[in-house]
Amino acid sequence: MGDTIITSTLDGNVLVVETKDGVLTYDSKFLVAALLIYVARGSGTIEPEESAKMLELIEIHFQLQGAESLELLTRAMSEMAERPDLGGALAELGSTLSDQEKEDIALMALKVIAADGRREVAEMEQFNTAVQAAGISPEIVHRAFDRYFSETMPGS
Repeated sequence: MGDTIITSTLDGNVLVVETKDGVLTYDSKFLVAALLIYVARGSGTIEPEESAKMLELIEIHFQLQGAESLELLTRAMSEMAERPDLGGALAELGSTLSDQEKEDIALMALKVIAADGRREVAEMEQFNTAVQAAGISPEIVHRAFDRYFSETMPGS
C-alpha cells in the first residue's frame, strides 16, 4: 500500500504528492472536501445530516452535479483513510486560497457542524484545528461566524 507520502510540493494551485505507488494531485476542491470531512468526524462519526449538508455545500460552492460532489467526498474520505499524513500536506493548499475563499470554507464547516442540530465540543475543536492548519486567520473565522449567524438567526 502506498500510504506514506515521500514528498509534497505546490505546483501553482495544485498539491503534488509522491508516494511509493506514484504521484497524486490534489486541488482546492479536494482540500474543502477533506476539511469538511475532518470537521464532521470530530464527534466520532459523520451523521447523515452532516453528509447531506456536505454534499449540498460542495455542489453549490463548486457548481458541481450531485454525482460529482459525491465522488469528490468519497475520494476525500478514501484517501484520507489510506494516507493519514495527507492532512498535513493538504494544509499547504491553504496558502493558495484568497481570504474570501477561506471565509467561505470556514462558513461551510460551521454549517456542517450545525447540520445535525447538536453542538459537539469535539467538532468545534476539530474546526479550530482545521482552520488553523489551512491558514485561516481568527479574523476570517470571525467573519464566517458573523455570516453564519446572520443567515440562521430569526429576523436576520
